[in-house]
Amino acid sequence: MSPKNQTVINEFQLLAFGDLHRFKVVVFLMFVIIFILTIIGNLLLIILVSKCCVLHSPMYYFLCHLSVGDILLSVNIVPNILRASLMGGAKIKFFNCFTQLYFYSGATVTECFLLSVMSYDRYVAICFPLHYTSIMDFNTRVHLMAWPWILGFTVNFIGMGIITNFDFCKDHIIDHFYCDFAPLQKISCSDTSLIERIIFVFSTPIFIVPCGLIVISYISIFLTILRIPSTAGKQKAFSTCSSHLIVVGMFYGTLITKYMTPSQGHSLLVNKIISLVHTVFTPMVNPLIYSFRNQDIRRLIKRFMS
Repeated sequence: MSPKNQTVINEFQLLAFGDLHRFKVVVFLMFVIIFILTIIGNLLLIILVSKCCVLHSPMYYFLCHLSVGDILLSVNIVPNILRASLMGGAKIKFFNCFTQLYFYSGATVTECFLLSVMSYDRYVAICFPLHYTSIMDFNTRVHLMAWPWILGFTVNFIGMGIITNFDFCKDHIIDHFYCDFAPLQKISCSDTSLIERIIFVFSTPIFIVPCGLIVISYISIFLTILRIPSTAGKQKAFSTCSSHLIVVGMFYGTLITKYMTPSQGHSLLVNKIISLVHTVFTPMVNPLIYSFRNQDIRRLIKRFMS
């Protein structure tokens, strides 16, 4: 395309939920409540772990970092949803759009690695209980907490460097409520086939390796639990990792449905619903799952509230 026929795009128009404009006040209030519950729930969990000596163990420290990732994901996405739902759409600057995509991708990749780290922690606690303290010493905990964040926000530089080279010259309307790779690719006038293959090559190990580590860890955990003679012992061992299993199922279930299934297999509405579950509802539900299924946290919450 010649330069004189190319229009420079400085901002995008997010359509969000334009088809629900009749219910915009209800939708807005719903997302406000979800956003408040997400921030309060995750902050409460972080405060409890940092203040209560009972929760000063690696499992709860990793849970704190997961809550930080959920807050980052929610703060990055939900304010735009609130603005777009109330106004029937929202404009977002070119730079802000790619900044949002970067932090969304960084938080998602970080949580992938954090969930695998948490599964490794449960593997050591159940399969090697007598050596747990020596294996999960201070240096190991620091490395296991730091590397997910380092990897999450450094590998994205490669993808972002590629995506920012897209040319947007025919359309600036994104039929979504946040900036994601697929909607940006759809409105780009560049040949994205090579870029798509490059991103696929880089992104596949990011999701497959942590998921594989989780599967291997839990196979070992279940085999160890089956060898426990007493039923009470089996129930106690399983209860320590059941919350993590639920969170892993929700997190990877939405990611696989969103990114690993063919785009022709679901409509734009279904894609938006899956994205909502991943970016809005999962960060709100995670602290609730860990709170209601953990006796120590439930007891401390009651004491904290009183």
